Amino acid sequence: MSEAREFRYVGTRPIRPDGVDKVTGRANFGADMFMPGMLHAKVLRSPHAHARIKRVDLSKALQIPGVHAAVSGADFPDIASEAMAGVVDLAINVMARDKALYHGHAVAGVAATSPAIAEAALGAIEVEYELLPPVMDLDTAMADGATLVREDNYTQGLPEKPDKPSNVAGYFALSRGDLEAGFAEADVIIEREYSTPTVHQGYIEPHACVVRAGEDGQALVWCSTQGHFDVRSASAKVLGMDVSNIKVIASEIGGGFGGKTTIYLEPVAIRLSQKSGRPVKLVMNREEVFRASGPGSASKSKVKIGAKRDGTFIAIHCWHAYEAGAYQGSPMRPGLMCAFASYEIDHFLIEGFDVLVNKPKVAAYRAPGAPQSVYATECAIDEIARELGMDPIDIRLKNAVKEGSEATYGPKFRAIGLVECLEAAKQHPNYQVKLGENEGRGVAAGFWFNAGMQSSAQVHVNENGTVTIVEGSPDIGGSRASMALMCAEELGIPYENIHVVIGDTESAGFNSGTGGSRVTFATGMAVIEASRDVKRQLCARAAMTWSVDAEQVDWEDGHAVPKPGVNVEAEPLTLAQIATGAPRTGGPISGRASLTARGPGPGFSVNFTDVRVDRETGKVDVLRFTAIQDAGKAVHPDYVEGQLQGGAVQGIGWALNEEYIWDEQGTMENAGFLDYRIPVASDMPMIDTQIVEVPNPTHPYGVRGVGETPIVAPLAATANAVADATGVRITDLPLSPPRVLAAMDAAEGK
Repeated sequence: MSEAREFRYVGTRPIRPDGVDKVTGRANFGADMFMPGMLHAKVLRSPHAHARIKRVDLSKALQIPGVHAAVSGADFPDIASEAMAGVVDLAINVMARDKALYHGHAVAGVAATSPAIAEAALGAIEVEYELLPPVMDLDTAMADGATLVREDNYTQGLPEKPDKPSNVAGYFALSRGDLEAGFAEADVIIEREYSTPTVHQGYIEPHACVVRAGEDGQALVWCSTQGHFDVRSASAKVLGMDVSNIKVIASEIGGGFGGKTTIYLEPVAIRLSQKSGRPVKLVMNREEVFRASGPGSASKSKVKIGAKRDGTFIAIHCWHAYEAGAYQGSPMRPGLMCAFASYEIDHFLIEGFDVLVNKPKVAAYRAPGAPQSVYATECAIDEIARELGMDPIDIRLKNAVKEGSEATYGPKFRAIGLVECLEAAKQHPNYQVKLGENEGRGVAAGFWFNAGMQSSAQVHVNENGTVTIVEGSPDIGGSRASMALMCAEELGIPYENIHVVIGDTESAGFNSGTGGSRVTFATGMAVIEASRDVKRQLCARAAMTWSVDAEQVDWEDGHAVPKPGVNVEAEPLTLAQIATGAPRTGGPISGRASLTARGPGPGFSVNFTDVRVDRETGKVDVLRFTAIQDAGKAVHPDYVEGQLQGGAVQGIGWALNEEYIWDEQGTMENAGFLDYRIPVASDMPMIDTQIVEVPNPTHPYGVRGVGETPIVAPLAATANAVADATGVRITDLPLSPPRVLAAMDAAEGK
């Protein structure tokens, strides 16, 4: 597809099929499952951020009446075995072995007849620790002679393996041109350092699962997840089980944003169920979610940008370090890919470091890695614009990538919509609003490359002509509606005649997880292919009825019709008519598709925001926020707008208030929503949105992913607005009242 096309169903705004159940409370989430004879499990977590585990004694806990099982690291497969290759970090994050690597690290688990008895059993478990110094920030971790988080960690990505371990788990770089020559050409150079804190995705539903392990070796897992096939494979590896012996059912999910793309509880619950012979429920409380699930990476960035007087970017050097937590695997690489992807640049070096610290292993958080790196580069661009006296949108327009531009991470862009987003922003009424005293405006562009990966779908025609879609992508942002709309478009039948089922791991074909903005693009592509399979069968059935060849029949507007010129007297046949006659023409009609989706369309956004800063308190109020994004094609515009608004709110929270606060021993001091300050409705203005549609040429309907890009630009847009309002550039997030007030006082010599 290369041009926009007209649609009948795609682009409309019907009610989401799961909406009624969710607003009435009937929907079943992770903790809503109950099974006969079910036990309640709890996990004992390390009170220390860094300690050797000398001994774990479960005997006293097992003696408590009502306790049916208890486990520690000794009850899981040996991490030194060959079978555990590639999953050691995952395994010891699920249950610690020789070391506790962060405050909240799972050390043991119990299952009892009531939550109160399980809690008492935790208190009876004896653990002997040898305390070690915690490593809690990037500077400490990367310093010479630093305490090692992992003694077996050697930096990957270097030309040769280092001769000694360190806390730097990985190095990666992107480069082009001659950096020194580029900076020599520049008329203006800005060089700054920026930092972002550890933050949490803030999903409302905690991690939860219910497990039943049978005597036949089979385990049934019901859980809140973004990818139940991933839960199956990861749990099987950690437990040394065959994937065919684990069935996973994805419950409805109360938010994830990337944080539910891995496992924490499921293998523990399976092992407790195996040992007790009874179903087991295991649910995190809010404090555990903060202490023991994966937050977003803290980061430190150094950015040097050189530009000509006319605003042309000549050279950029970016240095980004990301906290990985206690295990390698921060989103450093995607962060580097996104750091300067929105702009043409001839000379650049973008390098990154994946760094271990004594904090929980980080997890994805909506465009993982991109908000941190783009925050730094977009703030530096803002300073270049101020230095040159240029409008912040104009300088971005001058340097914006277009179709044919070579991305900093390699490929040439196909049709993209950054220029269209920038032009829409400049023409937007909100950009013309005049600002008052202590008010400022900030602009930033965002980028995410989006993902494809594997998807499967089945489209079944029911006997009355309605349709059931079975697919395996958990629905977080309204994907059921998107799947139904695309199927309706293909088959030419009403949206209301289509029912979408999220199948379990035994009912649906394999699907990669819901993340990376891939589902509407990739699983939607599978639904389209499966629907086209159905259309071929419908045409063949009509051909049988009319005694013509299948090639002589077309499918138009929900009907089988003879092709022009075919000499047959026949009235068009509806899907319902063909379905009714299916027993006489070959039996049930079902279409299937399984694919690896190629060609995800990258997403670009432009955000601008107006803020007011209280000079007496340092408090920042957001007055207006405008989010503009290229969706390729908005399959369901309401949900696209919702993604833009949700990403904006999360990014504003990251910019202004949110951060993990740790004491010197590595204990998180604000592990709850009372003290970890996410924005609430009263903090926010209406988030104004505008959808730009530049079709993605590799998707049948022009779809791009839209869920990641909205969180990328708000950090920088908000920081740039605060700098505009105060005249002071604050480079460390969050821009909390004490930090803003201190910066203004320092600038005034107070």
